[in-house]
Amino acid sequence: MASHMEETRVQPANMVSPNEKSNDSLDEKRSIHSGPYEGKPTHINEFDAEGLETEETSELLVNDGNPFPPMGGPEETNQLTFRAVIIGSLLGLIVGASNIYLGLKTGFTFGASLFGAIFGFAILKPLSHALPEKLGGGYFGPKENTTVQTAATAAGGLTGLFVAAVPAMYHLKLLTTPSQDIGRLFGLTALTAFYGVFFAMPLRRYYILKEKLVFPTPTATAFTIRSLHSTTSAAARIAAKKKVQVLAGSFFGSFVFKSICGYAPGLLLDWHVFYWFYSWGWKGAIAVESWGWFLELTPAFWGAGMLSGLNASWSFLIGAIMAWGMLGPISIAKGWTISKPNPYGVDEPLWRNYVSMTAKDFIHGASPRYWLLWPGILIMLCYSFAELAMNAPIFIRAAKSAARSASYSYRSWAASRKGETIQDTRPESDRPLNDPAPEHEQVPFWMWSSGLIASVALTLIVGKLSYKMDVGVGILALLLAFIFSFIGVQSSGTTDVNPIGTIAKASQLLIGGVTRGQGIPLEQAQLTNLVAGSIAGQAAAHGVDMTGDLKTGHLLRASPRVQFLAQVLGSVIGIWLSVGLFVLFATAYPCITDLDVECTAFGLPSVSAWRTVAVAVTSPKLPIPPSSGYFAIGLSLLAIITVVVKHTLIPARFHAWVPNWNAIGLGFVVPQTYYPIAMVVGAHLAYTWARRWPKSWEIWGFALSAGLVAGEGMGGVLTALLTIVKADGSYYGSAVACPAKEYCG
Repeated sequence: MASHMEETRVQPANMVSPNEKSNDSLDEKRSIHSGPYEGKPTHINEFDAEGLETEETSELLVNDGNPFPPMGGPEETNQLTFRAVIIGSLLGLIVGASNIYLGLKTGFTFGASLFGAIFGFAILKPLSHALPEKLGGGYFGPKENTTVQTAATAAGGLTGLFVAAVPAMYHLKLLTTPSQDIGRLFGLTALTAFYGVFFAMPLRRYYILKEKLVFPTPTATAFTIRSLHSTTSAAARIAAKKKVQVLAGSFFGSFVFKSICGYAPGLLLDWHVFYWFYSWGWKGAIAVESWGWFLELTPAFWGAGMLSGLNASWSFLIGAIMAWGMLGPISIAKGWTISKPNPYGVDEPLWRNYVSMTAKDFIHGASPRYWLLWPGILIMLCYSFAELAMNAPIFIRAAKSAARSASYSYRSWAASRKGETIQDTRPESDRPLNDPAPEHEQVPFWMWSSGLIASVALTLIVGKLSYKMDVGVGILALLLAFIFSFIGVQSSGTTDVNPIGTIAKASQLLIGGVTRGQGIPLEQAQLTNLVAGSIAGQAAAHGVDMTGDLKTGHLLRASPRVQFLAQVLGSVIGIWLSVGLFVLFATAYPCITDLDVECTAFGLPSVSAWRTVAVAVTSPKLPIPPSSGYFAIGLSLLAIITVVVKHTLIPARFHAWVPNWNAIGLGFVVPQTYYPIAMVVGAHLAYTWARRWPKSWEIWGFALSAGLVAGEGMGGVLTALLTIVKADGSYYGSAVACPAKEYCG
């Protein structure tokens, strides 16, 4: 699980038992194939699990960072096809819709690579046989399949803005309405999309060709695509078919369940167990209900737990227990926070509302939810930066190597102008490697560099014209995106953990200091803070995603130029899809853009975090309750100490037992305790499956998880449409088993 809050990218986790080796050092170039165990050999034997043939049917692959051996079959002369880009972008739409739905609920988002790879195969492989070539038929191979998942990732990876910074702008009344601001939203999304795409190309040369980082999820995607197209045996063909069936079945099952559960939410969705106890005579049980402790049947978060693993899921639940079971009640008992009457109008002293985000005095009259935000945000910031600091030697080595290469390039260019040559004294590790892609498939320097320059210029122009952002602040935001990209790729490439979402909060702090020094009006300072911070974070996050896609293509010998063009085309489509989906959700649920409307459908944790930080760094007086600040500092110091102890005193094989403070901090920010409970259930299901039947988990586990997540997200889109046309459960549903017999969907 990535430590990325508003875009917390849930990646396939290696669930580790106490007796298994786990080394999560950023410096370790480990070999992973989405398996449940650390320390697996680098040889991947994909289809031995089938047991369908007695003879040797499976190929032996070595994950050493070099491209896989060529596969048999026809040569793929055209990897960039209309069908690949369109189907990939539509699959990105599904993932993007899921990400907006789930991101607004908890801050989690999910990568589209595995989903796009498997579903793309499921759609296009049959069509390639059924249709004539002029109508979209013809051979569909692994390289074109790579194009599909590349377009899916590019199109589905631009929703981070709309689960965090953009709604925060509306909550602070810095924008008008999504329909009126649609041009500005398109511009902001485009800026963050193309900077990441163009900057991914130089990152490929360094991190994929030279450093040969593992990139666990993109590598797993490459293995998956290769296995889907392996037709060397009946076992391979049957395994590919079953993988597709599992993904499709879990997707449609989750979609249907989400679509109908809103018509009887008290029975099919939320089980308000403690309210039931209260209604049966145990009056004290309603206090537990008031703090949000009930169960939700949510396939998406069962799938999220399966992908994230035990450590992240349990850490998330521990954070929820600390916040909503301990510190929240303590803050009420001590008089540090206040509550409001319950939303049902029931006269019951123990039944209160503790999650309101409105107050006349945030220092002395805030709710427990606001009070808990500050420890959560600071914990996540300190934990992420502590992890980076403990792995600083890696980044220092990379920076020195890049500086030596840049110095040599300049001296060589200067000497060539004088007709001279210089001796290359760089270490062997600093010298460029030959690109395995043929020259006609490589992306020339002029292509990505001119695009990068244009995106930088447009960022400054659009930022100034649309958001009145100072050019200097825009340059600072782009510099931060540049730095965050290196940090994100290095981290994601070695541990599958992308910390961009959390460390992007640092950009808000820096930009807040700049705008405070400029003395600009408060509202403009808040808008600048949110716009510049979102540019820095989202542009870097998209660049990390695109670099991971290039790793998948590198292993499968796909054309980097085709992938680059697919990323551009997918991003173009994704800009329209992301903005359209946000307008849809904002229309169906006004609380997304109006802070005065109570939000029951979404927790909006990332929105709250971005809004709160923006207000804090621009306000004349820091709006933090003193007791909240003390707890925030104390718990953050504990998180830093945990990181230091983990890396210096605890053997790597026991790291799986060390709490993930990033997930703990998320538990403070998310008031819905039923999400970490659901994730723990999913994580234990996956852990048991992986322990008892490891090879079947490797083949089908991630397909099942991805289908559950995407299916509920698309069900959420249908529910939003039904809400707009007034045909959802609030009009035609039942309130049976809901609190106070009022509809609770």
